[in-house]
Amino acid sequence: MQASNLEFCLQLAKGIARQFGPNCEVVVHDLASNDPETSIVAIENGHVSGRRVGDGPSHVVLEALRDGGAVPEDRLSYLTKSEDGKILKSSTIYLRDDDGKAIGIFAINYDITLMLAMEEALKGFTATELPQAEPEHISRNVADLLDELIEQSVRLVGKPVALMNKEDKVKAIQFLNDTGAFLITKSGYKVCKYFGISKYTLYSYIDEAKSAGEK
Repeated sequence: MQASNLEFCLQLAKGIARQFGPNCEVVVHDLASNDPETSIVAIENGHVSGRRVGDGPSHVVLEALRDGGAVPEDRLSYLTKSEDGKILKSSTIYLRDDDGKAIGIFAINYDITLMLAMEEALKGFTATELPQAEPEHISRNVADLLDELIEQSVRLVGKPVALMNKEDKVKAIQFLNDTGAFLITKSGYKVCKYFGISKYTLYSYIDEAKSAGEK
């Protein structure tokens, strides 16, 4: 690998490792010498995998050298495992010369072992008894609450008010009645205006919804 390319890789490796902290290992392999046993020419946070400069080989290095001029595709965001059992999220990027031949590898290995354990713990903590399509909204006042309930009734019907027929509106009114929306002061006026119905029609729909629910 040319000195200028190596210098850039060293600078980039140091910057990435500093940015993402001690759990982020960055490794530079030099393939130009065709000696996989000492391919690592730079490594930041080597404690992640337990390696150091001069170590090797790794299966990705052997893969790159196996077919001579043939260069494998870059591998991004895949899982690997260190000898001491750490689970790593890895990316392997092949460095090529002007002829497309692999001359180096720039690899990133991030230790996600603790994150995976935390993920499992969080799943147990956030799990609910009943499945929900989305979290319930917490309104700041009753006006906002009524607006949210009206929006929910529209989502329940599955079409905008302009396209609703009588049965659709009865279904929406039934939802609002069941959720206690009409306990909110002046809710009837707002619901009538939103659905384009009279107060008499609203009461009629409520009665119709109650009758349907009692069947």
